[in-house]
Amino acid sequence: MSAYRELVLATRNEGKLREMQQLVAEEPALADVTVVSVASFPDVEDVVETGVTFLENSALKAHAVAQATGLPAIADDSGLSVEVLGGCPGVFSARWSGTHGADQANIDLLLAQTADVSAERLAAKFVCCVVLALPDGTERSRIGEVHGRISRNQRGDNGFGYDPIFELPDGRSMAELGAEEKNAISHRGTALRALRPDITELLGN
Repeated sequence: MSAYRELVLATRNEGKLREMQQLVAEEPALADVTVVSVASFPDVEDVVETGVTFLENSALKAHAVAQATGLPAIADDSGLSVEVLGGCPGVFSARWSGTHGADQANIDLLLAQTADVSAERLAAKFVCCVVLALPDGTERSRIGEVHGRISRNQRGDNGFGYDPIFELPDGRSMAELGAEEKNAISHRGTALRALRPDITELLGN
C-alpha cells in the first residue's frame, strides 16, 4: 500500500481538478486518495515551460511540483499539431500569436498561415501528454490524441482554444460537443484514462 494519500495536480484550473477528482473516484483502489490542486500550496512557484515537446513540459512541471510538495504530482501539456505546418503550433499553441491565451488571435494566425492550403491537406490532431511523478523521481507518462482537420469556418460555442476550427471525422467541430461527449473522446481525457492504471499501481491500496 502506498504511503501517499494525496495527489497534487500541477494546475490552478478548477475544471481540470474536477476532471481528475472524478477519474480517481471511479477507481476503488484509490478510494483513500485525495486529489488537490497546486493552488493549495501557495509557496510553490509556477514552472516555466522551457521544453520543446509536450512530454518535456509535462515532466518539468510534474517533477517540480512533486519535489516542492513531497507528494505525487500530475502535470499535462497539450496543443494542436497541424501536419502541413510541420506539427506546429505544437507546444506553442496557447501563445502562437505571441500572447498566451489569445484564442481568437491564435486562430486568425493559423488560418492565415494555411490560407493557400487545400482542405484535403489540413489534417491535424490535438495531443496531450500527462506525467505522474513521485518525489523519489519515479515517472510515468501517457499520451492521448484526437484526429481531425482544420476547418475554415468557426463553429460552436463550447470549449476553448482551437476547438471552433478543429473538425472531427463526423463533421462537427470540437466546440460543438457537449462537455461529457468531449471528455469521452478528447486528447486529455484519453491520456488521463491511460494513466489511471499507473496511478493505481503507484498509489493504490
